[in-house]
Amino acid sequence: MLEKGLRGEAKMEVVAGNTASEVGSGSVPVFATPMLVALMESAAIDALRDKLPAGQSTVGTKVEIVHTAATPLGMTVTARAELVEVDGRRLVFTVSAQDEAGPVGEGRHERFTIDLEKFMSRVEKRKSYND
Repeated sequence: MLEKGLRGEAKMEVVAGNTASEVGSGSVPVFATPMLVALMESAAIDALRDKLPAGQSTVGTKVEIVHTAATPLGMTVTARAELVEVDGRRLVFTVSAQDEAGPVGEGRHERFTIDLEKFMSRVEKRKSYND
């Protein structure tokens, strides 16, 4: 069973490929907000590592963050997540991120536990929606 207090972490170096100008979220060569979101999600996933029963996983359903500072090329962004609420299948994390100079973002992230087989079956059914 998942309990509040689980913590995870993820790191990413800022390189040309994860800047706003490269991923299409802006025109400047700094760490892109979509990459910050992905890094925060990775930290939440890390908090759950080896905690879910076989055949289960989680999917992200909601992200509410503020990106408060720009991180230049060559620096490393570290995201941290803490599980603060468990409501059935719904998991809520506080997330934060910093680089070597200080905080760069914070917020909340929501995930739901899923049964992989059932989930993938529903995904496959969506493929035939346009047929």
